[in-house]
Amino acid sequence: MPAVSRASSHNHTMNFPPEQDHPQPQSLTDLFVSFTLLALQGFGGVLAIVQRELVEKKRWMTREEFIEDWAVAQIMPGPNVVNLSMMIGTRYFGLKGAMAALAGMLTVPLVIVLLLALLYARFGAHAGVAGALRGMGAVAAGLIAATGLKLFGTLKSNVLGLRLCIGLGVLCFVTIALLHWPLAYVLLGLGSVACMLAFRKLGP
Repeated sequence: MPAVSRASSHNHTMNFPPEQDHPQPQSLTDLFVSFTLLALQGFGGVLAIVQRELVEKKRWMTREEFIEDWAVAQIMPGPNVVNLSMMIGTRYFGLKGAMAALAGMLTVPLVIVLLLALLYARFGAHAGVAGALRGMGAVAAGLIAATGLKLFGTLKSNVLGLRLCIGLGVLCFVTIALLHWPLAYVLLGLGSVACMLAFRKLGP
C-alpha cells in the first residue's frame, strides 16, 4: 500500500481530522447547531435527511465516506444517526466534538418529543391523528427508498464489486423482509461474510 494511503488510513483509524478537500465543521458550536437543525428535519426518514445535509449540502463527507460510516453506525448499539453524529464529532474535535454532536441531536428533539407525547396521549384516539401517522409511514418508506437509489452508484467503486454487493443486498432483504430473521443474526451472518470477502480482496 502506498505511503499516502497508509497515512490516510491511520488518521481515519485514530480519529484524527482527515486531510480532505471538502469542507469541515469549524467549531463545536458549528457541530451543535448543524446537528440540531438536522435532527429537527428528521421527521420519518432520517436517513434521507442525514445524507442530504452531510453529503450534498454541507459536503462534510463524500458518498463513499457516508456509506462506510453509516454501515459502522448501523452495527453499533443505539440509534444509527446518533452513532454517526458522535463519530463525526470525534473525528474532528475528539470527545468534546462527540458530546457537542450528541447534544445537538438530542436536546431540542427531546423537548419536542415530550410535548408531542403529551398531545398524543390526549388526542391519539382521534381518527384524523391515526390517519396522519399512517401517511407519515408511507412517506418515510419513500424517503428511505429514494436515498438508497441515490447511494446505489457508490457500489460501483466498492472493493467487493457491484454484482456481489447487489447479491448481499438481496440476501439481506430476503432474510429480514420475507423470512423475518432477527436483525442481529443477519448482521452477524451476512456482515461477517462481507467483511471476510473484503479482507481477502484487500489483502496481499
